Amino acid sequence: MDLAALRQEYMRSGLHEKDLHADPLAQFGNWFDEALQSGIALPNAMTLATATKKGRPSARAVLLKGFDALGFVFYTHYRSRKGRELEENPQAMLLFCWTELERQVGIEGRVARVSAAESDEYFASRPLGSRLSATISPQSEPVASREALEIRLEEASKRFRDSPPRPAHWGGYRLAPERFEFWQGRKDRLHDRLCYRRAGGVWKIERLAP
Repeated sequence: MDLAALRQEYMRSGLHEKDLHADPLAQFGNWFDEALQSGIALPNAMTLATATKKGRPSARAVLLKGFDALGFVFYTHYRSRKGRELEENPQAMLLFCWTELERQVGIEGRVARVSAAESDEYFASRPLGSRLSATISPQSEPVASREALEIRLEEASKRFRDSPPRPAHWGGYRLAPERFEFWQGRKDRLHDRLCYRRAGGVWKIERLAP
């Protein structure tokens, strides 16, 4: 297969300053609603990029579970690789890629844990199997086998039945945005890239070269 020959022309739409909302969160909400209505599978899937204090990066796909004026919320194991890196270096980036709409949104900011009460509330809303898995999984650590995990899951199911408590090692994070970039694919790779940056307590919008 000739990967260099794989190409797609972006023709759906453009992105103009006059059409942007002054508030990047509102602009994100508009695009997210369009992604939802388009029927895209998992429109809340996003790449979370983190790094160690020395700058060694890592990235993985996670699910957005809420956003508001305070930031963007996701949940995970606090002692996973991403959890350890966020403790060491709380700067991170989220990237949404909605290929069907020829759009991307990048959001950068500082990450902090959500409250225990917020984590408890979300944990209680998860399917039972997901709660049990969170209880027994040493996320990102080596395990002997798939069977070993399944045995631990069965033991947890017998122990907790349908009421596993939220483990102390699992909970939410919130990224407080400091920068947004909205990307719209355009013909001839002359893409639209519009960036919001905080300047003096307000959001400044600037166009970036593709």
